[in-house]
Amino acid sequence: MFKEGDLVVYPAHGIGKIESIQTRSVGDQKQEFYIMRILENNMKIMVPVQNADSVGVRQLITQKDVPKVFEILRKREISVNASTWNKRYREYMDKVKTGSIFELAEVFRDLNLIKEDKTLSFGERKMLDATKALIVKEIALVENESEEAIEKKIYECFV
Repeated sequence: MFKEGDLVVYPAHGIGKIESIQTRSVGDQKQEFYIMRILENNMKIMVPVQNADSVGVRQLITQKDVPKVFEILRKREISVNASTWNKRYREYMDKVKTGSIFELAEVFRDLNLIKEDKTLSFGERKMLDATKALIVKEIALVENESEEAIEKKIYECFV
């Protein structure tokens, strides 16, 4: 269970801060909700406490996990071998929905490698940008560094 003030990752939305935990009536039952504000766009989200795990809400990674992210980015094999862009897109979207930064790193790496050989679809380009933003923001918070510095380190993995 999270507490007020915790920074958490909400898959596909990004990093949010638990502003409060409130009890609300839903029908004839009372339910507890995390009231979370997404840092990137200030959006407010209510997540039922009992559903937080199933929707993938998780704590930020620790500093000891950061090197593993960079290790994934440095690998040169592509994790999804679907032939068409729409099959790849669906498989990548499944990885993004897990909320795992390691899965996000694989998607970001794969799309960067594919981009070297062929043009990405519009959806793949959006996914590339979204995964980069999520990875950069989380690592910047964990490492207490600027997002620009983290983005530079990430792109150094592809040189």
